[in-house]
Amino acid sequence: MTSLGVVFKPQNPPERLREVVEVADAGGLEQLWLCEDCFAEGAVSTAAVALAWSQHVRIGVGVLPVPLRNVAVTAMEIATLERMFPGRTIWGVGHGNQQWMNQVGARVASPLTLLREYVEALRRLLAGHRITVQGRYVQLDNVALDWTPATVPAVIIGGFGPRTLRLAGETADGVVTGTTLGGIQEAIDLTNEGRAARKHSRDFSFMVQLVAATGPDAADRAEAEVRKLGHDPKDGLCAVGDAHAIADTVTRWAQSGADTVILEPTPDEPDPVGFFRFVAEKVRPLVLPST
Repeated sequence: MTSLGVVFKPQNPPERLREVVEVADAGGLEQLWLCEDCFAEGAVSTAAVALAWSQHVRIGVGVLPVPLRNVAVTAMEIATLERMFPGRTIWGVGHGNQQWMNQVGARVASPLTLLREYVEALRRLLAGHRITVQGRYVQLDNVALDWTPATVPAVIIGGFGPRTLRLAGETADGVVTGTTLGGIQEAIDLTNEGRAARKHSRDFSFMVQLVAATGPDAADRAEAEVRKLGHDPKDGLCAVGDAHAIADTVTRWAQSGADTVILEPTPDEPDPVGFFRFVAEKVRPLVLPST
């Protein structure tokens, strides 16, 4: 069954988050996603308050840029929140925007090597292992968490390229990506190549993000955002229109293999709270049965 999520865009000021969280939670939305785009809002801090302000909605972070964060600190923060709010988080990690990483002096020569070392170490720390790592980028000496979560939370990779998709399949619990409708099967196949290389099998979730908009100028806003991302609006990356039109788009992606569809409002969405309410109350019932 496909889950539905919505992104709280970092173009919105942090003080608007509470109302969005409460609307998503009351409306029965499965997932609310937060970003850590430089230089906007910290994802761990916003995740913490979103969890505290809600009871049911799962909070996804998509994604933490690993060059910015020591893996031990990330493990500590994730474990702390998972112990206080068990089973309610999804943690995404990724390369980070390379221009931003360069701005803060964190860019590395091999982002893929860093991400592999990072995910492997993060998952082992969250699973309660004491580890020593002497990698190219990740250096840990006899490190273990004092307070491990009862259940290891989902750690996913955010990314687009073939090598990153394979790495997600090999090391993570899922991937969040932005592919075209015509390219989704190839992307799934790449993650499956990585999964085939695993020593141990585990569940894997394939998540896609779509630009979404409703209202009189929805098509223009969504198409402008998709073009800014370097895609043609005909590639299927837009979910535009009334509740039925957006639900139909979500269904097409689900039928093509997406386990989760995450709707990303445009940065200039005039009513972010209203958009969350629209998705939770109008779109969701057309996609998934009420629970």
